[in-house]
Amino acid sequence: MSKGKYYLTTPIYYVNAAPHIGHAYTTIAADTIARIKRMQGYDVVLTTGTDEHGTKVERAAKAQNKTPEEFVDVISNEFRTQWRALDLEIDRFQRTTAPNHARLVNRLFEDCRKNGYIYKGNYTGLYAVVSESFVNDAKPGDIDPETGKPYEEVTEENYYFKLSEFTERLLAFYEAHPDFIQPEIRRNEALAFVRQGLTDLSITRTSVKWGIPVEADPAHVFYVWFDALIAYVTAVEGEGYWPAHLHLIGKEILKFHTVYWPAFLMAAGWDLPRKVFAHGWLLFENDKMSKSRGNIVRPSPIAQVMGVDPLRYFLLREIVFGQDGSFSFDALAGRYNSDLANGLGNLASRTLSMIQQYREGYVPSAEGDTEVAVAITRATVQALKAYNAFEFSKALELIWAIISTVDKFIVERAPWKLAKDSSDEAQDRLDETLYTAAESLRIVCGLVSPVMPHAAESIWRQLGFFDPVSATQAGSLDWGGLMGGQEIGTIAPVFPRLDPKPTIDKMIELETTEKNRQAALFGRVPEPEPEPEVKSAIAPIGEQITIDDFAKVDLRVGEVKSAGPVTGADKLLHLQVDIGEAEPRTIVAGIALAYKPEQLIGRKVVIVANLQPRKLRGITSHGMIVAASVDGGPPVLAGFLEAIPNGARLK
Repeated sequence: MSKGKYYLTTPIYYVNAAPHIGHAYTTIAADTIARIKRMQGYDVVLTTGTDEHGTKVERAAKAQNKTPEEFVDVISNEFRTQWRALDLEIDRFQRTTAPNHARLVNRLFEDCRKNGYIYKGNYTGLYAVVSESFVNDAKPGDIDPETGKPYEEVTEENYYFKLSEFTERLLAFYEAHPDFIQPEIRRNEALAFVRQGLTDLSITRTSVKWGIPVEADPAHVFYVWFDALIAYVTAVEGEGYWPAHLHLIGKEILKFHTVYWPAFLMAAGWDLPRKVFAHGWLLFENDKMSKSRGNIVRPSPIAQVMGVDPLRYFLLREIVFGQDGSFSFDALAGRYNSDLANGLGNLASRTLSMIQQYREGYVPSAEGDTEVAVAITRATVQALKAYNAFEFSKALELIWAIISTVDKFIVERAPWKLAKDSSDEAQDRLDETLYTAAESLRIVCGLVSPVMPHAAESIWRQLGFFDPVSATQAGSLDWGGLMGGQEIGTIAPVFPRLDPKPTIDKMIELETTEKNRQAALFGRVPEPEPEPEVKSAIAPIGEQITIDDFAKVDLRVGEVKSAGPVTGADKLLHLQVDIGEAEPRTIVAGIALAYKPEQLIGRKVVIVANLQPRKLRGITSHGMIVAASVDGGPPVLAGFLEAIPNGARLK
């Protein structure tokens, strides 16, 4: 019986590049969540798609002697082809050039305007005459390389959305729905952005040609986010799946999904999505992937050499979902051999081979070892809980703890010795040992199936099951589901051990081939033009200092023990921070607009420990907490990914 509908989405990807591993990371995570929900009995729909409008797309098409329609058709098809190659179960693929999408964008516009949140105004900016587009990052006096003359200042008529009227409404919504934005650090970023006050948005252009016309005023076309975001609704219009249970996005598009999108929907009187989860960046050997740096990694060469499942496993096991993570071919090959070949693959091979050798290919009838059963039952509950919280790395860690438990159990029981002992007691213990290993393997198959569907299916068939493992419901993961007397299937290696160097060399070779193929197919497409807004400035680098100057600053690791507001000061928090001394230090920090007191308890921070005491609002502060920000932006506390003791000095 279905538990009801569950609707989730990836971003509607902009057609500025063919899909790379960053796109794959988000889409694989979404596919995994969809499989988890299906396993739990939900009627699931997963939507992805492509955002295809804008002047820069039009210009890129012209550079390749294509019409915009021809150009976006090619790139959009590449996304669909890649997702099929990765065997991702995409239910809806929504394009912003689809006719049903244009109708719904206009309906959203009319509902917002009817409710008083749309008005006409003028936008003034620097304009490139040849390309017929505003240049948002240009400054007065900058030269247009296509004409050799300064950009012209031009004013055009736009429709504006009254985002400024939604500051308090959004804050009230966030307060009433504390889980709407996840993880917590992204929620804090959105709160800080909105608390600064919001300004109205230009949502149409008259200078742009390639876009959805405004039906009520065809001289205008819709602009950027007012066009793209509504695709989440378009994809399931009239099917009863909206509002979405989850928007899964990268952190770089946080404000568009947590500020602009809910404001548009509030203005129109439409239902809001229930949750937005913004994950971190996928870095290539600790450097952000970028077309300009040429360090983009594509998923298809990895899948061709290692298979789809190892890539899925690596991305979800190696990286704590929500944080930034690093990708390297060396780490991928290392995880494959240590976790898959030596871990799951080895457990499957030895378990099935022993059943074949010692019991002629039939699972013995036994109840299994009670101690192992209790440990696995506990780990199963914890792993499912971690899956539901999108803590994929934690869930997989718990599953691999099951594998370690069973490996240890097999070694201690030594079934190869029991098989040589013909006594009834030894044979009963052998039956119990083989059943325990096989039943553990069955449960592991069910648990890993959302992450590694192909490997789970292969092991499942080898265990002798004929129904697909994807049909396994969470409830059937209880101990004792494997029936004695079941005949196992044909044994085959699931994760044969790889020689890292030739494996990596082959992936890099195919990566180069794929890069050249995409370059020939697409050329280079510029990034989408951002909406006009006041951007925060990065402060210039300060005056150089010597190493002796730096050595005078004593930076220490601290743990926040308590936190509370400072009376009469909206921006200040009163902290007690343990830096390894006899008593915690009192520190007053100007971070109250970005962090709630309860969010700081237990957090590791960096403290300037040898700063002279200073009295703030009647409280003497014995140090300063270290944070980063851009001008006008919220502070973000410095911290640590690895465990580090209180009082450790930063060097």
